[in-house]
Amino acid sequence: MRYRHAASLGILVLIWGCQLGGGPASGPAEKTSTSIQLFNGRDLTGWTCDLSEAGVKMEDVWSAADGVLRCKGQPSGVLRTLNEYGDYVLSLEWRWPPGTQGGNNGVLVHSSTPRTLGIWPKSIEVQLAKDNAGDFWIIGTELDVANEEARRQGRRHLNLTDGSEKPLGEWNHMEITCKGNEVIVLVNGVLVNHATNCNVARGAICLQSEGAPIEYRNIVLEPLSAM
Repeated sequence: MRYRHAASLGILVLIWGCQLGGGPASGPAEKTSTSIQLFNGRDLTGWTCDLSEAGVKMEDVWSAADGVLRCKGQPSGVLRTLNEYGDYVLSLEWRWPPGTQGGNNGVLVHSSTPRTLGIWPKSIEVQLAKDNAGDFWIIGTELDVANEEARRQGRRHLNLTDGSEKPLGEWNHMEITCKGNEVIVLVNGVLVNHATNCNVARGAICLQSEGAPIEYRNIVLEPLSAM
């Protein structure tokens, strides 16, 4: 990502700290009695899929073993939670498998109508693409970011910082806070984006299959209110 805006970042750090009442986490969120473990580490219980090629099964693209959820990246599509959520902190780890070159995938929040844009459902995408983690892409939705004239490129809203990602093959940590009409994103403990005035505030959570192998673990949702 090639855009930097120190003033905006400083303001958002203050906003984020005041709203959430603490500093950024540096690792996976601790599980509490209210935590929802979206991925059980063993299989695909709790998930369904929508893939661009007819006849391809979920298990042909996604697999689970030893606490790791693996995606082959082809064909394109989404792995989607069976349940919908609103007002939560979603914590997960991802990496590009060792020996690969990284690529383009994302986490979709507030997902609803399937195939709103090609195979992608109506949603807000939190980008995981190599060197661009934390960008927002809107898919049939709307949101605002600070300094929007400089940071919006069509459906894309650039993140605030470069260098938040770890080298290829290492695990990264992402925390996505969805509260009301706001979405706040941290990558490896760094505040990288903050959307306001989102016109969606609830929906399923999806993981994209978008061309490159990717792995996930420790996918945990912490409700911020009764759902």
